[in-house]
Amino acid sequence: MLNKVPEVTIWFWIIKILCTTVGESFADYINETLGFGLLNTMLLFTAIFIAVLTWQMKTRRYVPTPYWLTVVVVSVAGTLYTDMGTDQLGIPLWVSTAVFSVLLALVFGAWWVRERSLSIHGINTRSRESWYWLTVLVTFALGTATGDWTLELTSWAPAQSVFLPLGLIVAIAALWKFGANPVLSFWLAYILTRPLGANIGDWLASPKHATPPEPVGLGLGTLVTSLIFLGAITATVVYLSISRSDVVETYDATHEPAVTTNPRKERIALGGFVALAIATAGIMTWAHNQPHATCDPTGASETMPACPKAAFTPAQTKAAITKYRALTTKAIAQDRSGDTAGSHATVQTMRDDWDADAPALTPVNKKTWTALDTQMDAVLKTYAIDHGSIKPAPAAVQEKALQVLLHDLATKQFRA
Repeated sequence: MLNKVPEVTIWFWIIKILCTTVGESFADYINETLGFGLLNTMLLFTAIFIAVLTWQMKTRRYVPTPYWLTVVVVSVAGTLYTDMGTDQLGIPLWVSTAVFSVLLALVFGAWWVRERSLSIHGINTRSRESWYWLTVLVTFALGTATGDWTLELTSWAPAQSVFLPLGLIVAIAALWKFGANPVLSFWLAYILTRPLGANIGDWLASPKHATPPEPVGLGLGTLVTSLIFLGAITATVVYLSISRSDVVETYDATHEPAVTTNPRKERIALGGFVALAIATAGIMTWAHNQPHATCDPTGASETMPACPKAAFTPAQTKAAITKYRALTTKAIAQDRSGDTAGSHATVQTMRDDWDADAPALTPVNKKTWTALDTQMDAVLKTYAIDHGSIKPAPAAVQEKALQVLLHDLATKQFRA
């Protein structure tokens, strides 16, 4: 079996960044714009990942199409795993970052114990390739968590947030050129391409104008951004398939062997990596301490947490539930009378109030709130509210979802 991974050339890094941008924008398009839902999107791309990885594993050498298709899919899957933990399970991003960091260290440790090498230049056995793809998956999840946590701490706009990972990658490349350990340099840069690509994707896809604290960008949208980068990936892969310039055996035959770094330079460069880490922590701490919004008082933001509120008293909780039962009953009546626009407006009002009340209702009983929020989302989906470009469901389907919500509001108790 020949090496299953391409030579690390400029093409490698170009496609890697393109893939990470697609991972961010395409996941958002399927999940939010098409309204497929986070869980369903995660399960879909897990299945696709297994299928394309099986294709890649069956090849006997590096072939650009299955290899880079696997990278594209794993970039989407890794993003979704982190988003699932953050958005659905409520895991703080700093916890996700810490967990994936430990997991990556464990994977590297097990890989080293088993193979005595972490170099990608020797991915020529089934075992080494399995370790390689497991590592790639964890790096995407870690890069997602780290990048999102950075944005959470700093409140940087997408355009601003591009510069930190880009600067770190340039610094790592300079240290590698000086004589840093090539394996360490490679994997550090590999992890950082994830937040770099994601921030580029957010910058391109975010609207030109938005109400703070929503991000602003070039307004291309997630679909157009995904198509542009998928087209660029396809063109590059076609070129590499024809030229074979990134095939290890071809590259080795046309290039002089790289000079092995000496231990002294590696130690100096290791100090450089430590200095980079300290400088990064200092920049993030400084940015975090600058005046900026850290939460959304309206509770309507998709990118910032709602500002904390005191938990509702029993009387306030009862009044809120009574309000939502009245709105649900009103929307059902409007559906039955054929007042589609009125029913939509009522549900939109209910959605806005629910988001505003969530910070005060959740601490009363998080389990009950989560159950009601799930059904509330099912209602919103039938009205195509907050679910992108899908079409509203027929009135009968909307009424059925509303009836379930009405039943839940009557039976699920907000007891502390």
